[in-house]
Amino acid sequence: MSQSVQNILAARARLGECPVWDVDRQQLFWVDIYNHRVHQFDPATGQDRYFDTGDVVSAIALADGDRLLLALRDRLAFLSIPTGEITTLHQIEFPHPDTRFNDGKCDPQGRFWIGSVSEAPGQAALYRYDLDGSLDVLETGLTISNGLGWSPDGSTFYLIDSAQHQIYAYDFEIETGTIANRRVLVDLSNETVEPDGLAIDCQGNLWSALWDGWCIACFNPAGQEILRVKMPVQRPTSLTFGSNNLSDLYITSASVGLSQQQIQQGFYAGDVFCLSTNLSGLPTQQFLGSPKVQR
Repeated sequence: MSQSVQNILAARARLGECPVWDVDRQQLFWVDIYNHRVHQFDPATGQDRYFDTGDVVSAIALADGDRLLLALRDRLAFLSIPTGEITTLHQIEFPHPDTRFNDGKCDPQGRFWIGSVSEAPGQAALYRYDLDGSLDVLETGLTISNGLGWSPDGSTFYLIDSAQHQIYAYDFEIETGTIANRRVLVDLSNETVEPDGLAIDCQGNLWSALWDGWCIACFNPAGQEILRVKMPVQRPTSLTFGSNNLSDLYITSASVGLSQQQIQQGFYAGDVFCLSTNLSGLPTQQFLGSPKVQR
């Protein structure tokens, strides 16, 4: 494996997150949460366009009809890729005013799982947005619900609570979309780093961006760390497998909260990076629902 991380887009994002690989377009979608932008990046040409969402946008999923499913501050919406039009699907009232949606991803059945983040400890939750447009709460007591993923055989669901410095594993029931038997798979509470975004490769290994760690890490399905790859930025945020054979790892990063001195040390903070591997990732699952649009 090449452990040389390449800077492929000088984005200087405030909080780059949620990279999603579109295998049909061979393009990378990603968000800059605090700049309220959804980006569409073409690695072949180096061109990057963006859509202004007018609100915090924390997560995206591919959907049919040239659309993306967006998680905005307190609502889910469709974004038309050709026109940029945003159509609200579901509005939510969070129990705490300093709570918003955070990371999200689609499960093998095409349901959208989305967590929240709260300034108040233990007030965040994990939700499942079903194909019919209903929204169910699956987990509570979280603080920074982050990276999500499923094992290649679909029997295990993974969730990160960054504030706890832990990656959890759950038993996953694919037909009903239910989770049970939470346990700590990876515990990084003895370090200052926080696990952030998550990607799973075809061997079932878990790849996580380590916020404030200047690196990404790889853990085997038993939770044992097998690799750390250095990054030229302090705050890598999330990652996904892409390119023709899903062997390239695309990595977003953040500059938010860094001092001028820290930014000078990690000059490329907020850029997008790529790591070539000898592995293959799991293909991106798109949202398969057809919810009714709220009027």
